[in-house]
Amino acid sequence: MPLKSLKVLDFSTLLPGPYATMMLADLGAEVVRIEAPNRVDLLRHLPPLLAEGENQTSACFATLNRNKRAMALDLKNPAAVEAIKQMIGDYDILVEQFRPGVMARLGLGYDELARINPRLIYCSISGYGQSGSHRDRAGHDINYLALSGLAGYSGRAETGPVLSGTQIADIAGGSYPAAVGILAAVIERQHSGRGQSIDISMTDGALAMNALFGANCLVSGKDPQPGSEFLNGGSFYGYYRTADQRYLAVGSLEPPFLKGLLQALGKPEWIGRASDTHPEAVDAFKADIQSIIETRPLQHWCEVFAELDVCVEPVLNFGEAADSELFRSREMLVEVPLAERQSEQEFEPQRVRQIGCPIKFSRSRAEYRSIGSPLGAHTRDVLREQGFSDEQIERMLAAADQTNA
Repeated sequence: MPLKSLKVLDFSTLLPGPYATMMLADLGAEVVRIEAPNRVDLLRHLPPLLAEGENQTSACFATLNRNKRAMALDLKNPAAVEAIKQMIGDYDILVEQFRPGVMARLGLGYDELARINPRLIYCSISGYGQSGSHRDRAGHDINYLALSGLAGYSGRAETGPVLSGTQIADIAGGSYPAAVGILAAVIERQHSGRGQSIDISMTDGALAMNALFGANCLVSGKDPQPGSEFLNGGSFYGYYRTADQRYLAVGSLEPPFLKGLLQALGKPEWIGRASDTHPEAVDAFKADIQSIIETRPLQHWCEVFAELDVCVEPVLNFGEAADSELFRSREMLVEVPLAERQSEQEFEPQRVRQIGCPIKFSRSRAEYRSIGSPLGAHTRDVLREQGFSDEQIERMLAAADQTNA
Protein backbone atom coordinates (compact mmCIF):
# COMPACT_ATOMS: atom_id res chain seq x y z
CA MET A 1 0.00 0.00 0.00
CA PRO A 2 1.60 3.27 -1.13
CA LEU A 3 1.02 5.30 2.05
CA LYS A 4 1.63 2.62 4.67
CA SER A 5 4.54 4.56 6.18
CA LEU A 6 2.40 7.60 7.12
CA LYS A 7 0.64 8.17 10.45
CA VAL A 8 -2.20 10.68 10.67
CA LEU A 9 -4.10 12.30 13.55
CA ASP A 10 -7.49 13.41 12.28
CA PHE A 11 -9.48 15.99 14.26
CA SER A 12 -11.98 16.73 11.47
CA THR A 13 -15.73 16.05 11.35
CA LEU A 14 -18.60 15.79 8.87
CA LEU A 15 -17.45 15.64 5.22
CA PRO A 16 -14.37 17.57 3.97
CA GLY A 17 -11.67 16.39 6.38
CA PRO A 18 -12.98 12.83 6.83
CA TYR A 19 -13.19 12.40 3.04
CA ALA A 20 -9.55 13.53 2.67
CA THR A 21 -8.29 11.21 5.42
CA MET A 22 -10.44 8.36 4.06
CA MET A 23 -8.45 8.60 0.83
CA LEU A 24 -5.19 8.49 2.79
CA ALA A 25 -6.43 5.55 4.89
CA ASP A 26 -7.61 3.61 1.83
CA LEU A 27 -4.07 3.87 0.46
CA GLY A 28 -2.49 2.56 3.64
CA ALA A 29 -1.92 5.52 5.97
CA GLU A 30 -2.56 4.76 9.64
CA VAL A 31 -5.30 7.25 10.57
CA VAL A 32 -6.45 7.82 14.14
CA ARG A 33 -9.59 9.93 14.29
CA ILE A 34 -10.19 11.95 17.45
CA GLU A 35 -13.74 12.94 18.39
CA ALA A 36 -15.13 14.77 21.38
CA PRO A 37 -16.93 12.32 23.68
CA ASN A 38 -19.67 14.88 24.37
CA ARG A 39 -20.06 16.28 20.85
CA VAL A 40 -20.51 13.37 18.47
CA ASP A 41 -20.12 13.85 14.71
CA LEU A 42 -23.64 14.47 13.35
CA LEU A 43 -23.06 12.07 10.46
CA ARG A 44 -23.08 9.18 12.95
CA HIS A 45 -26.85 9.67 13.33
CA LEU A 46 -27.82 10.20 9.67
CA PRO A 47 -30.08 7.29 8.60
CA PRO A 48 -29.80 4.54 7.54
CA LEU A 49 -27.93 3.15 10.54
CA LEU A 50 -25.79 0.01 10.51
CA ALA A 51 -25.89 -0.38 14.29
CA GLU A 52 -27.77 1.04 17.25
CA GLY A 53 -26.93 2.04 20.82
CA GLU A 54 -23.31 2.66 21.81
CA ASN A 55 -22.09 1.24 18.49
CA GLN A 56 -24.35 3.49 16.41
CA THR A 57 -22.83 4.09 12.98
CA SER A 58 -24.58 5.41 9.89
CA ALA A 59 -23.90 4.20 6.36
CA CYS A 60 -22.23 7.47 5.31
CA PHE A 61 -20.14 7.69 8.50
CA ALA A 62 -19.08 4.07 8.01
CA THR A 63 -17.77 4.95 4.54
CA LEU A 64 -16.09 8.28 5.30
CA ASN A 65 -14.29 6.84 8.32
CA ARG A 66 -13.39 3.36 7.13
CA ASN A 67 -9.90 2.05 7.81
CA LYS A 68 -9.51 4.52 10.71
CA ARG A 69 -9.17 3.94 14.41
CA ALA A 70 -11.38 6.00 16.72
CA MET A 71 -10.40 7.88 19.88
CA ALA A 72 -12.67 9.91 22.14
CA LEU A 73 -10.79 12.73 23.89
CA ASP A 74 -12.11 15.91 25.46
CA LEU A 75 -9.70 18.59 24.24
CA LYS A 76 -10.91 20.93 26.98
CA ASN A 77 -9.33 18.53 29.43
CA PRO A 78 -5.65 19.54 29.98
CA ALA A 79 -4.68 15.89 30.38
CA ALA A 80 -6.05 15.10 26.91
CA VAL A 81 -4.11 18.02 25.39
CA GLU A 82 -0.94 16.79 27.06
CA ALA A 83 -1.64 13.32 25.71
CA ILE A 84 -1.84 14.70 22.17
CA LYS A 85 1.45 16.53 22.68
CA GLN A 86 3.05 13.33 23.87
CA MET A 87 1.69 11.46 20.86
CA ILE A 88 2.52 14.05 18.20
CA GLY A 89 6.17 13.11 17.93
CA ASP A 90 5.10 9.74 16.55
CA TYR A 91 2.85 11.17 13.81
CA ASP A 92 3.57 12.61 10.37
CA ILE A 93 0.36 14.50 9.68
CA LEU A 94 -2.37 16.30 11.60
CA VAL A 95 -5.67 17.28 9.95
CA GLU A 96 -8.09 19.67 11.64
CA GLN A 97 -11.30 21.40 10.58
CA PHE A 98 -12.12 23.80 13.41
CA ARG A 99 -12.70 27.54 13.00
CA PRO A 100 -9.37 29.37 12.60
CA GLY A 101 -7.66 29.86 15.96
CA VAL A 102 -9.53 27.15 17.88
CA MET A 103 -6.67 24.63 17.90
CA ALA A 104 -4.21 27.32 19.02
CA ARG A 105 -6.52 28.28 21.91
CA LEU A 106 -6.60 24.63 22.95
CA GLY A 107 -2.80 24.57 22.99
CA LEU A 108 -2.64 22.43 19.83
CA GLY A 109 -1.80 25.02 17.17
CA TYR A 110 0.84 24.41 14.52
CA ASP A 111 3.56 26.55 16.10
CA GLU A 112 3.33 24.76 19.43
CA LEU A 113 3.19 21.25 17.99
CA ALA A 114 5.96 21.98 15.46
CA ARG A 115 8.28 22.77 18.34
CA ILE A 116 7.69 19.22 19.57
CA ASN A 117 7.81 17.62 16.10
CA PRO A 118 9.48 19.81 13.44
CA ARG A 119 8.61 17.21 10.78
CA LEU A 120 4.88 17.57 11.42
CA ILE A 121 2.65 18.37 8.43
CA TYR A 122 -0.36 20.26 9.79
CA CYS A 123 -3.34 20.63 7.45
CA SER A 124 -6.16 23.03 8.39
CA ILE A 125 -9.37 22.85 6.35
CA SER A 126 -11.85 25.71 6.74
CA GLY A 127 -14.53 27.52 4.81
CA TYR A 128 -12.62 30.72 4.11
CA GLY A 129 -9.02 30.04 5.16
CA GLN A 130 -6.81 30.91 8.09
CA SER A 131 -6.50 34.55 6.96
CA GLY A 132 -8.54 37.12 5.08
CA SER A 133 -11.77 39.03 5.57
CA HIS A 134 -14.02 35.97 6.12
CA ARG A 135 -11.74 33.79 8.29
CA ASP A 136 -14.11 33.86 11.29
CA ARG A 137 -17.34 33.57 9.32
CA ALA A 138 -19.51 30.45 9.33
CA GLY A 139 -20.37 28.78 6.04
CA HIS A 140 -21.59 25.73 4.17
CA ASP A 141 -21.04 24.33 0.69
CA ILE A 142 -23.81 26.52 -0.76
CA ASN A 143 -22.13 29.67 0.62
CA TYR A 144 -18.68 28.78 -0.73
CA LEU A 145 -20.12 28.13 -4.21
CA ALA A 146 -22.02 31.40 -4.06
CA LEU A 147 -18.98 33.49 -3.16
CA SER A 148 -16.70 31.72 -5.65
CA GLY A 149 -18.78 32.76 -8.67
CA LEU A 150 -19.57 29.15 -9.62
CA ALA A 151 -23.22 29.36 -8.57
CA GLY A 152 -23.59 32.57 -10.56
CA TYR A 153 -23.58 30.77 -13.90
CA SER A 154 -24.86 27.35 -12.86
CA GLY A 155 -28.49 26.64 -13.65
CA ARG A 156 -30.86 28.31 -16.09
CA ALA A 157 -31.52 31.98 -16.68
CA GLU A 158 -35.20 31.45 -15.85
CA THR A 159 -34.56 29.45 -12.64
CA GLY A 160 -31.35 30.95 -11.29
CA PRO A 161 -28.69 28.95 -9.37
CA VAL A 162 -29.36 25.27 -8.75
CA LEU A 163 -28.35 22.98 -5.89
CA SER A 164 -25.85 20.28 -6.78
CA GLY A 165 -26.46 16.65 -5.96
CA THR A 166 -23.20 16.58 -4.01
CA GLN A 167 -21.12 19.02 -2.00
CA ILE A 168 -18.79 20.40 -4.68
CA ALA A 169 -16.87 22.93 -2.61
CA ASP A 170 -16.54 20.56 0.37
CA ILE A 171 -15.06 17.69 -1.65
CA ALA A 172 -13.55 19.15 -4.84
CA GLY A 173 -12.60 22.42 -3.14
CA GLY A 174 -11.62 21.00 0.26
CA SER A 175 -10.97 17.26 0.46
CA TYR A 176 -8.97 16.82 -2.72
CA PRO A 177 -6.77 19.93 -2.33
CA ALA A 178 -6.10 18.81 1.26
CA ALA A 179 -4.97 15.36 0.14
CA VAL A 180 -2.82 16.82 -2.65
CA GLY A 181 -1.32 19.43 -0.32
CA ILE A 182 -0.51 16.85 2.35
CA LEU A 183 1.23 14.52 -0.09
CA ALA A 184 3.12 17.44 -1.69
CA ALA A 185 4.36 18.42 1.78
CA VAL A 186 5.43 14.82 2.43
CA ILE A 187 7.54 14.87 -0.74
CA GLU A 188 9.01 18.29 0.14
CA ARG A 189 9.86 16.99 3.63
CA GLN A 190 11.99 14.26 2.08
CA HIS A 191 14.33 17.02 0.85
CA SER A 192 14.10 19.62 3.63
CA GLY A 193 13.55 17.35 6.63
CA ARG A 194 10.90 19.79 7.88
CA GLY A 195 7.13 19.79 8.03
CA GLN A 196 4.89 22.78 7.42
CA SER A 197 1.35 24.03 7.85
CA ILE A 198 -1.18 23.83 5.01
CA ASP A 199 -4.08 26.30 4.78
CA ILE A 200 -6.99 24.85 2.77
CA SER A 201 -9.93 27.18 2.10
CA MET A 202 -12.93 25.46 0.52
CA THR A 203 -13.91 28.79 -1.04
CA ASP A 204 -10.43 29.16 -2.56
CA GLY A 205 -10.85 25.66 -3.97
CA ALA A 206 -14.25 26.54 -5.42
CA LEU A 207 -12.86 29.71 -7.02
CA ALA A 208 -10.05 27.69 -8.60
CA MET A 209 -12.63 25.45 -10.28
CA ASN A 210 -13.65 28.37 -12.54
CA ALA A 211 -10.89 27.09 -14.81
CA LEU A 212 -12.61 27.70 -18.17
CA PHE A 213 -15.12 30.52 -17.88
CA GLY A 214 -13.38 32.30 -15.02
CA ALA A 215 -10.20 32.44 -17.11
CA ASN A 216 -12.21 33.87 -19.99
CA CYS A 217 -13.80 36.51 -17.75
CA LEU A 218 -10.44 37.70 -16.43
CA VAL A 219 -9.32 38.42 -20.00
CA SER A 220 -12.57 39.59 -21.61
CA GLY A 221 -14.17 41.33 -18.64
CA LYS A 222 -17.46 39.57 -19.43
CA ASP A 223 -19.04 37.51 -16.66
CA PRO A 224 -20.22 34.02 -17.62
CA GLN A 225 -23.99 33.85 -17.53
CA PRO A 226 -26.35 30.96 -16.71
CA GLY A 227 -27.51 29.14 -19.82
CA SER A 228 -25.22 31.18 -22.07
CA GLU A 229 -21.88 29.35 -22.20
CA PHE A 230 -21.30 26.36 -24.46
CA LEU A 231 -21.17 23.92 -21.49
CA ASN A 232 -23.97 25.34 -19.31
CA GLY A 233 -26.87 25.68 -21.74
CA GLY A 234 -25.58 28.02 -24.41
CA SER A 235 -25.36 25.16 -26.93
CA PHE A 236 -27.20 21.88 -27.58
CA TYR A 237 -24.90 20.23 -24.98
CA GLY A 238 -27.28 19.22 -22.19
CA TYR A 239 -29.97 16.91 -20.81
CA TYR A 240 -33.02 15.83 -22.82
CA ARG A 241 -36.20 14.30 -21.41
CA THR A 242 -37.41 10.95 -22.77
CA ALA A 243 -40.96 9.67 -23.15
CA ASP A 244 -40.87 7.96 -19.74
CA GLN A 245 -39.63 11.10 -17.93
CA ARG A 246 -36.02 9.97 -17.82
CA TYR A 247 -33.10 11.86 -19.34
CA LEU A 248 -30.33 11.50 -21.90
CA ALA A 249 -27.04 13.35 -21.48
CA VAL A 250 -25.96 14.68 -24.89
CA GLY A 251 -22.38 15.91 -25.16
CA SER A 252 -21.79 15.49 -28.90
CA LEU A 253 -19.85 18.73 -29.39
CA GLU A 254 -17.14 17.64 -31.84
CA PRO A 255 -18.17 17.29 -35.53
CA PRO A 256 -17.82 13.47 -35.78
CA PHE A 257 -19.89 13.03 -32.60
CA LEU A 258 -22.50 15.54 -33.77
CA LYS A 259 -22.79 13.81 -37.12
CA GLY A 260 -23.35 10.45 -35.41
CA LEU A 261 -25.94 11.96 -33.05
CA LEU A 262 -27.98 13.50 -35.85
CA GLN A 263 -27.82 10.34 -37.94
CA ALA A 264 -29.15 8.37 -34.95
CA LEU A 265 -31.98 10.90 -34.60
CA GLY A 266 -32.76 10.60 -38.31
CA LYS A 267 -31.87 14.24 -39.01
CA PRO A 268 -28.43 14.34 -40.68
CA GLU A 269 -29.45 17.51 -42.51
CA TRP A 270 -29.35 19.46 -39.23
CA ILE A 271 -25.54 19.34 -39.13
CA GLY A 272 -25.12 23.04 -39.92
CA ARG A 273 -27.43 24.23 -37.17
CA ALA A 274 -24.95 23.56 -34.36
CA SER A 275 -22.65 26.33 -35.59
CA ASP A 276 -25.30 29.05 -35.23
CA THR A 277 -24.66 30.52 -31.78
CA HIS A 278 -27.45 33.11 -31.77
CA PRO A 279 -29.59 32.41 -28.66
CA GLU A 280 -32.78 32.03 -30.70
CA ALA A 281 -31.14 29.53 -33.05
CA VAL A 282 -29.64 27.56 -30.14
CA ASP A 283 -33.00 27.37 -28.38
CA ALA A 284 -34.74 26.22 -31.57
CA PHE A 285 -32.09 23.54 -32.20
CA LYS A 286 -32.41 22.22 -28.65
CA ALA A 287 -36.21 22.21 -28.90
CA ASP A 288 -36.07 20.18 -32.10
CA ILE A 289 -33.68 17.63 -30.58
CA GLN A 290 -35.98 17.43 -27.55
CA SER A 291 -39.01 16.88 -29.77
CA ILE A 292 -37.43 13.68 -31.14
CA ILE A 293 -35.94 12.31 -27.93
CA GLU A 294 -39.21 12.74 -26.02
CA THR A 295 -41.02 10.38 -28.41
CA ARG A 296 -39.26 7.26 -27.11
CA PRO A 297 -38.43 5.86 -23.62
CA LEU A 298 -34.95 5.80 -22.18
CA GLN A 299 -34.39 2.10 -22.90
CA HIS A 300 -34.96 2.70 -26.60
CA TRP A 301 -32.30 5.39 -26.69
CA CYS A 302 -29.91 3.25 -24.64
CA GLU A 303 -30.18 0.56 -27.32
CA VAL A 304 -29.73 3.12 -30.12
CA PHE A 305 -26.60 4.67 -28.65
CA ALA A 306 -25.06 1.56 -27.06
CA GLU A 307 -22.87 0.87 -30.10
CA LEU A 308 -22.37 4.49 -31.14
CA ASP A 309 -19.34 6.42 -29.86
CA VAL A 310 -20.98 9.86 -29.91
CA CYS A 311 -20.93 11.07 -26.24
CA VAL A 312 -24.57 10.27 -25.47
CA GLU A 313 -25.35 8.38 -22.25
CA PRO A 314 -28.39 7.76 -20.02
CA VAL A 315 -28.81 9.75 -16.81
CA LEU A 316 -28.79 6.97 -14.20
CA ASN A 317 -30.06 7.11 -10.66
CA PHE A 318 -27.45 6.10 -8.09
CA GLY A 319 -28.72 2.56 -7.67
CA GLU A 320 -28.48 1.98 -11.41
CA ALA A 321 -25.00 3.48 -11.51
CA ALA A 322 -23.78 1.31 -8.63
CA ASP A 323 -25.04 -1.86 -10.34
CA SER A 324 -23.88 -0.88 -13.82
CA GLU A 325 -21.37 -2.87 -15.86
CA LEU A 326 -19.15 0.23 -15.95
CA PHE A 327 -18.54 0.39 -12.20
CA ARG A 328 -18.52 -3.37 -11.76
CA SER A 329 -15.76 -3.58 -14.34
CA ARG A 330 -13.89 -0.74 -12.59
CA GLU A 331 -14.32 -2.49 -9.19
CA MET A 332 -15.70 0.72 -7.71
CA LEU A 333 -18.17 -0.99 -5.36
CA VAL A 334 -16.46 -2.91 -2.57
CA GLU A 335 -17.40 -5.09 0.39
CA VAL A 336 -15.95 -3.71 3.63
CA PRO A 337 -15.84 -5.69 6.92
CA LEU A 338 -17.78 -4.34 9.89
CA ALA A 339 -14.64 -4.84 12.00
CA GLU A 340 -10.98 -5.48 11.27
CA ARG A 341 -9.83 -9.05 11.85
CA GLN A 342 -7.35 -9.35 14.71
CA SER A 343 -5.99 -12.73 13.65
CA GLU A 344 -6.21 -15.27 10.85
CA GLN A 345 -8.15 -17.56 13.18
CA GLU A 346 -11.07 -15.17 13.51
CA PHE A 347 -14.22 -15.74 11.50
CA GLU A 348 -14.69 -13.41 8.53
CA PRO A 349 -16.93 -10.56 9.80
CA GLN A 350 -20.11 -9.35 8.17
CA ARG A 351 -19.54 -6.95 5.29
CA VAL A 352 -21.09 -3.68 4.09
CA ARG A 353 -21.22 -2.51 0.49
CA GLN A 354 -19.46 0.82 -0.04
CA ILE A 355 -18.05 3.06 -2.78
CA GLY A 356 -14.38 2.25 -3.36
CA CYS A 357 -11.26 4.31 -3.96
CA PRO A 358 -11.13 5.89 -7.45
CA ILE A 359 -7.31 5.73 -7.70
CA LYS A 360 -5.89 2.70 -9.52
CA PHE A 361 -2.19 1.71 -9.49
CA SER A 362 -0.21 -0.81 -11.50
CA ARG A 363 1.59 -2.27 -8.45
CA SER A 364 -0.20 -0.89 -5.39
CA ARG A 365 -3.83 -1.01 -4.40
CA ALA A 366 -6.33 0.35 -1.94
CA GLU A 367 -7.47 -1.90 0.90
CA TYR A 368 -10.67 -1.90 2.90
CA ARG A 369 -10.05 -3.20 6.40
CA SER A 370 -13.09 -2.00 8.37
CA ILE A 371 -15.95 0.49 8.35
CA GLY A 372 -15.97 3.62 10.53
CA SER A 373 -15.55 2.59 14.14
CA PRO A 374 -17.79 3.28 17.16
CA LEU A 375 -17.02 6.40 19.16
CA GLY A 376 -13.80 5.95 21.15
CA ALA A 377 -13.38 2.31 20.16
CA HIS A 378 -9.58 2.50 20.13
CA THR A 379 -8.90 5.19 22.75
CA ARG A 380 -7.29 2.87 25.26
CA ASP A 381 -5.39 0.87 22.63
CA VAL A 382 -3.81 3.97 21.05
CA LEU A 383 -2.86 5.48 24.39
CA ARG A 384 -1.29 2.21 25.55
CA GLU A 385 0.75 2.11 22.32
CA GLN A 386 2.00 5.60 23.18
CA GLY A 387 3.26 4.42 26.55
CA PHE A 388 0.44 5.53 28.84
CA SER A 389 -0.28 3.24 31.76
CA ASP A 390 -3.76 1.89 32.40
CA GLU A 391 -3.91 4.06 35.52
CA GLN A 392 -3.09 7.22 33.55
CA ILE A 393 -5.64 6.34 30.87
CA GLU A 394 -8.46 5.68 33.32
CA ARG A 395 -7.66 8.87 35.23
CA MET A 396 -7.78 10.91 32.01
CA LEU A 397 -11.07 9.38 30.88
CA ALA A 398 -12.60 9.75 34.33
CA ALA A 399 -11.68 13.46 34.33
CA ALA A 400 -13.42 13.83 30.98
CA ASP A 401 -16.54 12.08 32.33
CA GLN A 402 -16.65 14.47 35.29
CA THR A 403 -16.29 17.49 32.99
CA ASN A 404 -19.18 16.27 30.82
CA ALA A 405 -21.43 15.35 33.74
